[in-house]
Amino acid sequence: MNTPAHLLIGAAAFARPAKGATLWAAVLGSLLPDLSLYVMAGVSLYVLNIPPQVVFDELYFSNAWQTVFAIDNSFFLWGLALVLGLWRGWRFLIVAASAGLLHLAMDFLLHAGDGRPQFWPLSDWVFHSPVSYWDRTHHALWVMPVSVTLCVGSYAVLWARGLSVSAKLFFALLLAAELWVARQWLLFF
Repeated sequence: MNTPAHLLIGAAAFARPAKGATLWAAVLGSLLPDLSLYVMAGVSLYVLNIPPQVVFDELYFSNAWQTVFAIDNSFFLWGLALVLGLWRGWRFLIVAASAGLLHLAMDFLLHAGDGRPQFWPLSDWVFHSPVSYWDRTHHALWVMPVSVTLCVGSYAVLWARGLSVSAKLFFALLLAAELWVARQWLLFF
């Protein structure tokens, strides 16, 4: 699933109320599993000037990058964060870890051929879902409308919870990004 979709859905699921630290905990938890990809790809593409084909066809699948993805996409580590938050009563960590686990669950179900080893450090096994959010050879034409509907619904839920003007704009930009990316996936993949 695209990162804007994770942010919208994670915030709608766990930001109650949809303001302050609770809202931003949901956003942070929804973002962190993808953040390393943005950092590594951004540095590779724009600082090191590595061609996109090398970044996404070679580096993405390299042992080094997959190790980083295994750590930040580990059900085990995110589960420990949730347990710690519950044990200590830290609402910010509970919300962030819950949003992170939702992100991982959606990725687990929607990555066909590009999944991550989500059971690190217990295992480096990767589930290859028969369903993809972007690859039409793995049912993306069915998944994308559902994903877009969930994103629009998530935005409506957040709006109804009384987002601030700046938060409404932030999530509107995320929704626009998700719609644009969905269009691109459907046209080109």
